[in-house]
Amino acid sequence: MQIAIFALVLLGAQTALAQQSQVTFTAAGDYKETPEATSVLQGIADAGQDFHIALGDLQYGRTGEEQQWCDMVTAVVGTTLPFELISGNHESEGVTGNIDTFAQCLPNKLPNIQGTYGRQWYVDVPAEAPIMRIILSSPGLRTPDGIKHTYEVGTPEYDWLSATIDGAHAAGLKWVVSAMHYPCFSIGVYSCVMGRDTMDLLVSKKVDLVLMGHEHNYSRTFQLGYGTGCEDRTMLKPSSFNAACIRDSDNAMVKGAGTVFAIVGTGGTTLRDLDSTDPEAPYFAAASGLNSNPTWGFLNVTATATELTADVVPTIGTFTDSFKLTDPTVTDPGTDGGTDP
Repeated sequence: MQIAIFALVLLGAQTALAQQSQVTFTAAGDYKETPEATSVLQGIADAGQDFHIALGDLQYGRTGEEQQWCDMVTAVVGTTLPFELISGNHESEGVTGNIDTFAQCLPNKLPNIQGTYGRQWYVDVPAEAPIMRIILSSPGLRTPDGIKHTYEVGTPEYDWLSATIDGAHAAGLKWVVSAMHYPCFSIGVYSCVMGRDTMDLLVSKKVDLVLMGHEHNYSRTFQLGYGTGCEDRTMLKPSSFNAACIRDSDNAMVKGAGTVFAIVGTGGTTLRDLDSTDPEAPYFAAASGLNSNPTWGFLNVTATATELTADVVPTIGTFTDSFKLTDPTVTDPGTDGGTDP
């Protein structure tokens, strides 16, 4: 009886601690060694968040010059900020840089990561009483052995990603965030480079937020998901639009209704034009590119047990965007037992 009471007390204490937890981080991809990249790095340093996620395409240089780029980063953000990496296509194959070398000069600084840092890994944050799992993967990228990791159904990578998402839900983590380099939907120059199976997996499992790079712009979708009129992947597909696949069309969304996709390819390299005629354009709630309010900057994310908020922080340019996801099922410890609206 005493053991049961103790277990209940411990569970209550853990739940209360999780409700009080907070995660803050920044994210951007596609950097290079430019004045714009330096401005973005300075903004990241000034933000003072828990860690930064670099969404690939770091240097655009040559293999053997990785340390030079790492030195540029640490000269601005310092050596203590966890500057966390996932590979882009420019460093995945080891031709214009090698992600494994970048991972040595900008090593992981977050506790308890699982997987291969820089290529396929995840971490639950904060380390004590985590409320979020961040899953970093490499769908569509080739490795130096020449193998393209498609993350198609039936591959080990697909199974890993699926199980890692399921594990986060089973553990009761409040938020699941996925980060990778290649997008699927975009209003830039690329098609669904991440692959349809990956896109369908993220949507069907209702990952809360997906962060990507590769397109040299900022573009963020409405909350997309399956439901009436958009039952499966045959109705949510590239190069087309189905209004029924938008689960929420404003900037204040409810967790669990769908997935928000945000391309943050504004880390410092040359921006590209947006294509407003792209059939997928109506899925996007906000965007900035070379021909539309050109802005370099990063996404700033804050999450508690009840709410995830994200804001674009411009460092060159004036474009901004802000959105939030709210979990109405979680009791706010600051109230008398009601739920957050």
